[in-house]
Amino acid sequence: MSTGPSGPSTPLVAVDTGGTFTDLVLLQDGVITTLKVPSTPADPSRAVLEGLRRLVPPGTRFELVHGSTVATNALLERRGARVVLVTNRGFEDVIEIGRQNRPQLYALVGHRLPPLVARDDRVGVAGRLGPLGEQIEPLDEGELAQLAARVRSHPPESIAVALLHAYANPAHEEAVARVASSVGVPVSVSSAILPEFREYERTSTTVVNAYVAPIVDRYLGRLAADAGAERVRIMGSNGGALPIERARSEPVHTVLSGPAGGLVGALTWARRAGYERAISFDMGGTSTDVSLLPGRALRTREFEISGVPVAIPVLDIHTVGAGGGSIARVDPGGSLRVGPQSAGADPGPICYGRGGTDVTVTDAHVWLGRLPVDAFLDGERKLDRESVRAPLTGIAGGLGSSLEDAAEGVIAVADAAMERALRVISVERGYDPVDFVLVAFGGAGGLHVAELTARLGARSAILPPDPGLLSAYGMLASPVTREVSRTILVRSDTPDAATLVVDVLHQLERAARDAMVLGGADARDLATERWIDARYVGQSFELAVPADGWLGRFHEVHQARYGYARSETPVEAVTARVVVSAPAPALPKATLAEAEGPSPMRAANVTHAGTTLRADRVRRRDLRAGHRLAGPVIVQEYSGTTWVPPEWVVGVDPSGNLHLGMDL
Repeated sequence: MSTGPSGPSTPLVAVDTGGTFTDLVLLQDGVITTLKVPSTPADPSRAVLEGLRRLVPPGTRFELVHGSTVATNALLERRGARVVLVTNRGFEDVIEIGRQNRPQLYALVGHRLPPLVARDDRVGVAGRLGPLGEQIEPLDEGELAQLAARVRSHPPESIAVALLHAYANPAHEEAVARVASSVGVPVSVSSAILPEFREYERTSTTVVNAYVAPIVDRYLGRLAADAGAERVRIMGSNGGALPIERARSEPVHTVLSGPAGGLVGALTWARRAGYERAISFDMGGTSTDVSLLPGRALRTREFEISGVPVAIPVLDIHTVGAGGGSIARVDPGGSLRVGPQSAGADPGPICYGRGGTDVTVTDAHVWLGRLPVDAFLDGERKLDRESVRAPLTGIAGGLGSSLEDAAEGVIAVADAAMERALRVISVERGYDPVDFVLVAFGGAGGLHVAELTARLGARSAILPPDPGLLSAYGMLASPVTREVSRTILVRSDTPDAATLVVDVLHQLERAARDAMVLGGADARDLATERWIDARYVGQSFELAVPADGWLGRFHEVHQARYGYARSETPVEAVTARVVVSAPAPALPKATLAEAEGPSPMRAANVTHAGTTLRADRVRRRDLRAGHRLAGPVIVQEYSGTTWVPPEWVVGVDPSGNLHLGMDL
């Protein structure tokens, strides 16, 4: 990726588990070394441990940061633990009633996925707290004494405890949790996971944590024992790393673990290229993740996975089922469909020669010559183009087209799905893509970025060095963070409102800093962000504003977002948030030598727009700063291949970024 001198330090390895490949990046003595190994979906740790064995010399002391998809896959595939939910009597159905929204607005009979906890596995207990934490009805001590036996009768693999208004007073939940812990399975408590109001979202988030806790705990425990690392951190969904101990007890914070690293890496390289406003485009083997980066990574709390809301802070990422392994087919109506089904890592695309039989996007690129058969993994593995012929003939027959037109159709359909995703996070939010640079990465991102940049209306795109490993690289660049929050519901016209808010922020900051120091961080290096979720009294949802001068800032943000402000209306500080972070490790910044002549190239035949063209083919490692090549060009490297169509130009900057555009 990039190399440069720096002082000796403990080697750091970042691992990103993807649907097709597991990516590893080693930072040691200022030098970065990379590796890709096939993923092992049945047991992701096998690929991780195999990669570590090949990348890290025996006996080396190192630290590990890992982007895990274990929690994500458990939710998507609905194969988590059997959970017993303990809640207030009469509120057992909160997670099923939800917000009563309709996922399919125009369906005569809508369909909704069942809740993660079956009705028979929800246990109601007596006792009630009010919204200020006041006790309305005490817990029944006799009932508590029998609670463990009631729970064991189900029997659970995990327990979730979510009682009314526990964000204001956790006493009832803590009493229930003490009894529940005697069952001998993991216990997730809402006042520890998400001490915020909105009963449905808090309960759902706690249930999700309980649902994935046993499988994540087993996976991370095995990884910690077998990896041989001195310290293990897990990439969190908010863009910061978590100590493995917290990831094992609160795995809900890892549901977007892998894609989060890509956003951090994309923003890092965009800034190195001189851009502050970027759109990340991460196309892997099974899906594509896109995000808007208007100078920073955006966060959201309106997040659902597999139809289940998760109210933790996550990076704002939009995902579609279009990747290099997405399977193409002709539907009964004669239309070409691509994805969301994927060939994954096993068997993978047909051209991999591992038993695949369905045409994928990668197979289409190989057939058209955009991915040369000897360019995969920079020539480490040779692809089989001829094996694509017969299955592609079936697709072409269903469409009544030539093989080349069918292959270009597969790519065009995938492009259309990804273009829609890019427009959702830009145009539909009022942003003009012309003001942003597209940062493409992932193993397949370079093959599609030029077409998507043109279709989106952006001016240019960049590909960082080693784009297929950027998510792992972003994990190296991610700080260790601790985010804490508490719902406070303080109106601005309340006496001493400012003092009340400041006192809560100080309490949260102290708790977050203490947790960071306990995890090994140096208190002198910690940075703090303070936020307030605020709204006008009577509104239903909030805007997040910096805590310093939050009242005035809320009016300003509301004016900018909605076009009006009500300075005479009281404002309610709903939730206080504090983020404490330790600095990320210093990463090497190499400068490429200036080009002294043309780079070595060879010819390749490529099909584009129905015509076979002669294209130049160049290894990325042969490019230098200032090189400028006119398309059609294929840029080959270890972790990905970049396709530069006719009328496009690719240039190289001193940091090693490739810049693609039509008027560079």
